[in-house]
Amino acid sequence: MTDLTTDLDAAASRILERRPGELRVGAPLGIGKPHRLINALYARVVDDPSRPMQLYTALSLNPPSPGSGLQARFAKPFLARHFGDDFPRLAYVDALQADVLPPHVQVEEFYMQSGALLHSRQAQRAYTSLNYTMAADAIATREPNVVVQKVAAEPDGTRLSLSSNTDITQDLLDAMRARGLPRPLMVAEIDPELPWIGGSAVVERDFFDLVVAPPGPHPRLFGLPRQPVGDVDYAIGLYASALVRDGGTLQIGIGTLADALSHALVLRHTDNAGYRRVLRALAPDIERHPAVVESGGLGPFETGLYGCSEMLNEGFKRLVESGVIRRKVHDDPGLMQRLARGEASLEDQARLEAEGEFLHGAFYLGSPDFYRWLRGMDDATRRAVGMRRISEINQLYGGNEALERLQRRDARFFNTCMMATALGAAVSDGLEDGRVVSGVGGQYNFVAMAHALADARSVLMFRAVREDGRHAQSNVRWNYGHATIPRHLRDVYLNEYGIADLRGRTDEDCVIAMASICDARFQDDLLGQARAHRKLREDFRAPTRWKHNTRRHVAGALAPFRADGTLPDYPLGSDFTPVEQDLLRALGWLKRATGTPIGKLRTFGQALAASGRPGDHRAALQRMALERPQGVGERVEARLLQLALARTARR
Repeated sequence: MTDLTTDLDAAASRILERRPGELRVGAPLGIGKPHRLINALYARVVDDPSRPMQLYTALSLNPPSPGSGLQARFAKPFLARHFGDDFPRLAYVDALQADVLPPHVQVEEFYMQSGALLHSRQAQRAYTSLNYTMAADAIATREPNVVVQKVAAEPDGTRLSLSSNTDITQDLLDAMRARGLPRPLMVAEIDPELPWIGGSAVVERDFFDLVVAPPGPHPRLFGLPRQPVGDVDYAIGLYASALVRDGGTLQIGIGTLADALSHALVLRHTDNAGYRRVLRALAPDIERHPAVVESGGLGPFETGLYGCSEMLNEGFKRLVESGVIRRKVHDDPGLMQRLARGEASLEDQARLEAEGEFLHGAFYLGSPDFYRWLRGMDDATRRAVGMRRISEINQLYGGNEALERLQRRDARFFNTCMMATALGAAVSDGLEDGRVVSGVGGQYNFVAMAHALADARSVLMFRAVREDGRHAQSNVRWNYGHATIPRHLRDVYLNEYGIADLRGRTDEDCVIAMASICDARFQDDLLGQARAHRKLREDFRAPTRWKHNTRRHVAGALAPFRADGTLPDYPLGSDFTPVEQDLLRALGWLKRATGTPIGKLRTFGQALAASGRPGDHRAALQRMALERPQGVGERVEARLLQLALARTARR
């Protein structure tokens, strides 16, 4: 019988009573993690070495630190407004970041918030390198005796929805059952903020042993602030959009590259003439590119796409709303076979329309607008969005391979990497010193699936250059001391300079293709290393057109479309006010301008020499509490900000 309570501390007490000794707790990644319940458990054991606790999880989300100086002046009010003053920070994450987690408490993650724990000794030591599909079985080997999860309650009903996280829970229970292990204590925290998702996300209330329904007010869900999309991001998204085939399958990741790709696909469908104008300005011969001819297209989506992605996010919302995502699939293998053969009856078509789904995911994460969209979906859209296990989404080998091959035709798996080597390996999750930035997640799953499915392609997107203000480094490397995707799984790479199709190519072909999308500043060195290591013929010379691989050239090509609104800064909407958007541009410029000692000196001199009157920037100065600066420090900050606002003002 399910135990019910409204008190989080009482729930923690009941868990500790029913699980004496060591607590081995499994918790979902992302927003399915019940922060308040985990904090209540952590508070009870943190100072009690007699109650050791191990937590197995991933993607533990805390709002970022506001920083200092001008950054803090901008961030503090925004973070309070966006996340709410009552957002429950995960206490164990704060402890990990400070390396003060007590010895009797261990936290093991297979995916970390990107960069958040790069400098934590405790987190780096306890990281487990796993494909997403392997996580459930790996956690089962730890024999968890408690699983906690945030759920949504059925409106006017008694059932519960796993909602944001159908990814691992059921797979974990199956893995434990297969190993002959006892079922863990299943604990749910009901969150009214969590959207109700039906279908396979639904469980009966007695699926859980303990259900906690805390009274309001309820903290907001963790919302990802939508970031501005720059010229480089748009160029990458535009190239990527030309590799998508109508009637196919789409997987995309997260971040501004995915936002740019989503916008480009919407533009391709809703304003095809405008889309082609942008592409021709960026790459006049894009229609003749072999990868586009073989694998993609530039036309609107007459049939539409089926979305099948481990993570549902902002981009999918826009793709559904615009009609790009609308190709439905069905879990009846016979029906899907008849569709593939062109033999579907009218009855089949009616069943597909009534029962089919056009979007599948295993977890979701996005902005507050995205969560509002999920809550407010009309009935037809709600029926067409299905949350599934990660073993279904991220691989073909979960027991329904024949069906999934029929559903996932012409699949395009778009993911992001940090660097790529000239021979086709990808660096996506870690550094060559062994530290982990995030984790492999599902990237390897999707790359491998692209090679296993007929007509599928893996596309890894990356920015060509990494700059920190002082130094610029090419992200097309000859070699690197860490690889997420090995070179034998090389497929398509692209960045702001174009598309490199490496599948089935010789090493020399790969070197030439990757050099063709290398920033012009680094091409000679890359080609020289290739020659030195016997991977490139001595008489090869780079074509003259490669010298156009500069960010200035990309910015110039896209400038008219940035100016006329075809490529807006925030294509999927913004969480920042118009004044804050101006401030973000200014602060970004200021960071770049002061990245070197000489640049810092020059910028300070220009700021102090300029007029100190607020002028056209009064609203921005008010937002930063610098309209009436007090003391030398604030006056310098105000002058620097005014200079940056003037330099980045839109004409």
